[in-house]
Amino acid sequence: MKEGQFTYMLKLSSNPCNIAVIESFVDKLAQQYALQPDTYGNILISLTEAVNNAIIHGNRNDESKTVHVHLKKQQNTLAIVVSDEGAGFDYDNLPDPTCPDNLLKVGGRGVFLMHKLSSQIRFFNNGSTVEMQFNI
Repeated sequence: MKEGQFTYMLKLSSNPCNIAVIESFVDKLAQQYALQPDTYGNILISLTEAVNNAIIHGNRNDESKTVHVHLKKQQNTLAIVVSDEGAGFDYDNLPDPTCPDNLLKVGGRGVFLMHKLSSQIRFFNNGSTVEMQFNI
């Protein structure tokens, strides 16, 4: 892969069982880029959350729709982009999962975790695409 070039890496149908593919994908990244254990964990959790959200919320478990994962390496950064075929969401107005009213709710922590575990996160296409950057 050339530095700075997006390379198509994964195309998944929107079946929640496909989330299991993410760990082997991150294992390959860890080997290729000699990732530290903390970075490996941050990427694994963030990417799993992003793909899970894309399948369940973006594509609404419609197996005819796909989730695309791309990777770009730039100097000391890995950028991972996850896109779904959904309409997106209002990523600027999500409930705060650390608010006492939300602590016991099931779900609602994925984007929060992605923000905390990545070096930078950006949303595109009305929220149907997320780019997470990780310093390596």
